[in-house]
Amino acid sequence: NKPMTIGHLNPGDKAIVKSFSGDLELQSRLVEMGILPGTELRLVTIAPMGGAIELKVRNYYVSIRKQDALNIIIES
Repeated sequence: NKPMTIGHLNPGDKAIVKSFSGDLELQSRLVEMGILPGTELRLVTIAPMGGAIELKVRNYYVSIRKQDALNIIIES
């Protein structure tokens, strides 16, 4: 049973960050953006053709690469 990631969400869906997979550099970049375990986020838009994913975290918007988003493990 694979963990749920942001890749499972549709625009408008909300989820809670559970943990990260991926390397420490990526994890620290996500933390710097305010994407921390326990934080609620909402998927805003997904750019076509594997482009950036826009998330609303707290009261601001961040765009991250799709492959980075797939390293964010969530619970809905």
